[in-house]
Amino acid sequence: MPDETFSTKMKELRESTGLNRKEFCEKFDIPYRTMTEWELGHRNAPPYVLRLLTYYVKMQKKLAENGILE
Repeated sequence: MPDETFSTKMKELRESTGLNRKEFCEKFDIPYRTMTEWELGHRNAPPYVLRLLTYYVKMQKKLAENGILE
């Protein structure tokens, strides 16, 4: 994964949730313009933002798989 860019990783993460950009932004309270800039590679967030979002998405999936979330 070292050759993947932030924008690619962010877009893949969003797509893995099944949410479109607008829905993802609303769920995580990220400005739409910011997310667009990230996905287009015009801006990058600090690395911890991607790590936190990835962790949250993975944990939500695990909780849903175990019937803890709706």
